[in-house]
Amino acid sequence: MIQRILIAISIPFFFLLQTGVFTYLKLGNCIPNLMVLIACIYGFFYGEKFGCVVGFFCGLLIDIFFGNMLGMNALIIMFIGYINGGFSDLFYAEDIRLPMILLTLSDATYGLMIYIFTFLMRGKLSIGYYLTGVILPEIFYTILVSLVIYPILLGIDTFFRNLRIKKEREKQDV
Repeated sequence: MIQRILIAISIPFFFLLQTGVFTYLKLGNCIPNLMVLIACIYGFFYGEKFGCVVGFFCGLLIDIFFGNMLGMNALIIMFIGYINGGFSDLFYAEDIRLPMILLTLSDATYGLMIYIFTFLMRGKLSIGYYLTGVILPEIFYTILVSLVIYPILLGIDTFFRNLRIKKEREKQDV
């Protein structure tokens, strides 16, 4: 229960971090996509359903505050969280390669979907500029930031998993 509350608090926290703090820490005129990051990580930690729910609320926050169409980001990030949740069976705390690969693919997918739905549909065909000017720098910055955030979230997750296991053992001993 406490774990779910912390995750519910982390969604607006990372949203504020992305839209507040990182707007002053731009790298290549881009900010890291923390909403995709936490949808990927929570989906990876807890499975498809959880990744889907976290992704929906992350995308909904983006849609409410910055979106042109309500629901577009919610659906894209929900899809990303769901897909990453499919890899939760392959989760090993020691291995950081799979989460980083999934995050790279997820952020690239998000960038391409945004390009398709917001630019390509309006006849703007400058994919090369969008790829080199927006998608690739954002992926690089998101991966860089995830190298700091992932171990923190992993430590919190490990703490609560061990706490839950300890409580279950105490119930069995009684």
